[in-house]
Amino acid sequence: MDTFAQIADERRSLAALMSGLTGEQQATQSLCSGWSVHDVIAHLVLPLEVSTPKFVLAMLACRGNFDRANVRLTREQARRPFGELTEVLRRRADSQFTPPGSGPEAPLTDLLVHGLDIRWPLGLPRDIPEERLHTSLSYLTAAPVGGVVPKGTLAGLRFEADDIDWAHGSGPTVSGDAEALLLAITGRTTALGHLSGDGVSTLRGRLA
Repeated sequence: MDTFAQIADERRSLAALMSGLTGEQQATQSLCSGWSVHDVIAHLVLPLEVSTPKFVLAMLACRGNFDRANVRLTREQARRPFGELTEVLRRRADSQFTPPGSGPEAPLTDLLVHGLDIRWPLGLPRDIPEERLHTSLSYLTAAPVGGVVPKGTLAGLRFEADDIDWAHGSGPTVSGDAEALLLAITGRTTALGHLSGDGVSTLRGRLA
């Protein structure tokens, strides 16, 4: 299965999982600061619904700040009913849009991380295919993605997954399952309690 096929599968799987949520679950605070589960789904719909020219206009309105433009457009999408958003995620699952300068690893990683942002607070387990976890961890650590991996997070530490064959870096060790590592590397402090090793205290200090 190529990466775009994996992306489509992730979108359909997430849409199916979301279809059974109650209103209370949809309003639950996700691991993504300031965003509910509903908001995170709205964010994932952005590249499927918002054209490049519209995003550029939002960037201009936000004085070139990508994060502000993203929040602004997510807020617009989040006004739509939750069921409508999940239907877009399902119906347009095969979209092969990638951010400028990025390959399909970027949207795959966005889906995996934000899927965890939703599932962890709701206590919804899922077995993510090992290949996808490996791809996303390697993508995030090969050349740390600005705005996604907090600056300085990886320096001088060795990250080791204990459930798949993946490791990165050298120095004091931070180990745990691949899901927890994905969340910690992208700045989610909730994951720190699921990690072990003599590098965890250093990582905790960097993410504080």
